[in-house]
Amino acid sequence: MEKKIVTRFAPSPTGFMHVGGVRTALYAWAWARKNNGTFILRIEDTDKAREVEGSIPHIIESLKWLGITWDEGVDIGGPNAPYLQSERLSSYKKYAQILIDKGYAYADPYSEAEVAAFRAEAEAEKRAFLYRDHRPTTTTPWDGTTSLRFKVPEIKSYTWTDAVRGELSAGVEALDDFVLIKSDGYPTYNFAHIIDDLEMGVTHIMRADEFIASTPKFLSLYEALGIVPPVLVTLPPILAPEGNKKLGKRDGAKDILEYRKEGYLSEAMVNFLAFLGWNPGGEVEIMTPEEIVEAFTIERIHKSGAMLNEEKLLWINKEHMKRKDSASQLEAIKPYMSGYGDELLMRLLPTIIDRINTYGELASIEESEFRFFIARPQTEVERVLFKDDEPHVALRHLTKVKELLETADFSSPEAIKATIMPYAETEGKGNVLWPLRMSLSGQEKSVDPFTICYVLGKDEVFARIDAICHTLRS
Repeated sequence: MEKKIVTRFAPSPTGFMHVGGVRTALYAWAWARKNNGTFILRIEDTDKAREVEGSIPHIIESLKWLGITWDEGVDIGGPNAPYLQSERLSSYKKYAQILIDKGYAYADPYSEAEVAAFRAEAEAEKRAFLYRDHRPTTTTPWDGTTSLRFKVPEIKSYTWTDAVRGELSAGVEALDDFVLIKSDGYPTYNFAHIIDDLEMGVTHIMRADEFIASTPKFLSLYEALGIVPPVLVTLPPILAPEGNKKLGKRDGAKDILEYRKEGYLSEAMVNFLAFLGWNPGGEVEIMTPEEIVEAFTIERIHKSGAMLNEEKLLWINKEHMKRKDSASQLEAIKPYMSGYGDELLMRLLPTIIDRINTYGELASIEESEFRFFIARPQTEVERVLFKDDEPHVALRHLTKVKELLETADFSSPEAIKATIMPYAETEGKGNVLWPLRMSLSGQEKSVDPFTICYVLGKDEVFARIDAICHTLRS
């Protein structure tokens, strides 16, 4: 019988969620869902000095926005509760005692000053500082007032298999005694995550490539406790837009919820993040979260880094916007388009969707590009005239256009265009369409006049043409 797949996302509450952390959560979630497994949200809050207030609610909100749900976790509980490391101290002490009893852990006898002296000595001799070179020959029982340090049982080289990177290895220099439990009573990441994964039955660990260097230490601890390690799945780094280094805050890494504020769709964000280091093969680039889960395999996770390309994100978001039904699009734009009315917005929808990449862009362009639909423009005569035309020329063309529109089909911009264009092509497109556009919108670079006519409706179009014609006659 195959073992049930269990994955986890275990962030530290030390600040906002960025794309790297969210992608790790996404892959772990997708692999669990693909295999009808269990996905766990665990919080690693043992570094109290770096903890940022409000981070845990922020993590939860970020994942929920993206539709990444968990079966067990810090906010919902589960059979392996608690899921907050600071509430699991008894578990770490239990396994620490096992290591002590086996002779694989000892109370750290050195002060910070003594360790600094050891480090300085190694630096002066141009050799790597290894704590194991200074193991005490005799130790006192650990009473919790000092750090508890792991004693590497065997100094040896390690070779292991990573599900993405294949066979990896490291020499004896990668092994060193490390702290299991700090003097403040909290475990280190190196110890706590191994115990948590064991007790929660985690089968696959999605992790950043920065943990490769520490893997020999983890393997040594697994062996000391008699644990079969989970499958290690090392994800490719996310690179800065220049493509030559890992993405950092200075390179544009930002809070994942900033994308929500900017009007990105959650499914577009999931699509974008999934393709930062994975793809299903073939030419398909636009996928729903459900399609991503169905197609997701560890074998297709890339080894090389993936560059953060926000232009690609904009394109993906636009494609997802275009796939939405009109009712969903309408609800999404209404917060940015107050005063327009649903009927007018429904006619304007195709134009709006065509002109934006995110709904958030409407916050900056609505006033300049669409406000004339609900507020009649006040346009000077000079701006209505095409080039050197006299007012009577513009008046003649607008009068003719109104006459043509009297019997026109207003069911679509295309139908209106078919009515006006034969006349415009005969008289000169600019001569006819310029005064029509200016009389309706007051803008030199607006939506095309046929769309404006369709959105405004016949009565409003005639009212605006009549107003300009009255001015032209004056």
